[in-house]
Amino acid sequence: MLGGSVVIAFIRFAISLAGTILLYSIISEPRYDKKQTVVRYTVFSLALLSAACIWYVLDWQSCVRIVAFAMYICFSIFAMSMSCDPVYLSVYKLALTFYLLAVFLIAGLEVSILFFDRNVWADIVVRILMIGGISYLLEKYVKKSIREFSRYVEYELDRFSVAVMVICIMFGIGFILNPNITIRTPYRLIQIVTNFFLTGSLQLLVFRLYLHIGKEKEYEREKQLMEMNQRLLERNLEILEESVEAGRRIRHDVRHHNAVIAEYARLGQDKELLQYLMEYQKETDSHISESICANMAVNHVLSAYTRKARKEQIKVTMDVHLDKYLAIPNIDLITILANAYENAIYGCIEVKKQDAGRECVIYLKIQRKKNKLAVFCSNTCRVETELKDGKPKPEFTGGIGVLSIIKTAEKFDGEYDFQNNNGVFIFRLILNIPQTEADLE
Repeated sequence: MLGGSVVIAFIRFAISLAGTILLYSIISEPRYDKKQTVVRYTVFSLALLSAACIWYVLDWQSCVRIVAFAMYICFSIFAMSMSCDPVYLSVYKLALTFYLLAVFLIAGLEVSILFFDRNVWADIVVRILMIGGISYLLEKYVKKSIREFSRYVEYELDRFSVAVMVICIMFGIGFILNPNITIRTPYRLIQIVTNFFLTGSLQLLVFRLYLHIGKEKEYEREKQLMEMNQRLLERNLEILEESVEAGRRIRHDVRHHNAVIAEYARLGQDKELLQYLMEYQKETDSHISESICANMAVNHVLSAYTRKARKEQIKVTMDVHLDKYLAIPNIDLITILANAYENAIYGCIEVKKQDAGRECVIYLKIQRKKNKLAVFCSNTCRVETELKDGKPKPEFTGGIGVLSIIKTAEKFDGEYDFQNNNGVFIFRLILNIPQTEADLE
């Protein structure tokens, strides 16, 4: 600490606190809107700076030794309430901010001591320049990726790893800001630079590692979506092949029907002709495709999977009420329903492999309620089917589909739930239907 009047101390405290708030705001997800955030931080800063200045006047020696730690502890408690990040993620970001705080604090002090004979204004100018430079680099090159990294960390990083990362940063900062070390030698400067480099390099490596892991997970989800599209194309090809085969059969049968009708007409057997036409109409009606709902895309995909389920001797019951047009794109509806139905069929097939005599049932209900779309799907499953983090493990669903369902549900701020109710697997989903101009009128 370079000393000086209480005014100088206030300026240096204010610059350091403002820099800390700026750096933390860049890398964290704010809980409030911009106006509320600025007001809350301003009130907090004035209160904290006033307390720091009073402390500086009453006990200068203790203040210069631990004021940075005390102010940062107060800031950390307040900042966690200002961020919508999970607690453990906020702790890591605060530790990273503390590391950046140490960078501009030490840089200002060392430059002032070594080159400007402990001039306090040199310290202040260097702090401002360092804060500006670090903020510019974070905003331009790091902000977007570090927030993506935060999302990946939230889903991929375990709590133990976060604790190790935070402890690593704290040990490095504790060594650098040790108030008992007052001798400044070239060796001391080399230690500081080396410590900064090693701590920063470790965090950069961890950052890139989990960024890579997160992107790999996204690629996996995209791969699953492509596999799902392939399955849908296969189902459509099945429908097309069935239609072509049905057309061939109809063309073949029509010649025979025409010959029979012509013979009845030639012989004047009107009653027999009417009876034959009634039987032919009954047979024709039995081959009409099942109409499940008014939405043609959903109707086709549910019909295809229902035929597949019945071929596997799986009992299917459906209660589907959908309008012809829905604000949710058909591709998103198909993504959810096809994956849910496919997984249900897979679960039933696995049960039959385990116990051929057990009856397998799939129940599917889809219903719209105002601006909500509710989907409920239950199917017979193996009793030992396990869930991890609220989602079924890949080995119990065929390894495909669940992530696609979740990704599509999150696109519409949906809520989903998976559970195994003693051998009956249940999937529930509620989607928010986007409002259209017709809904607003």
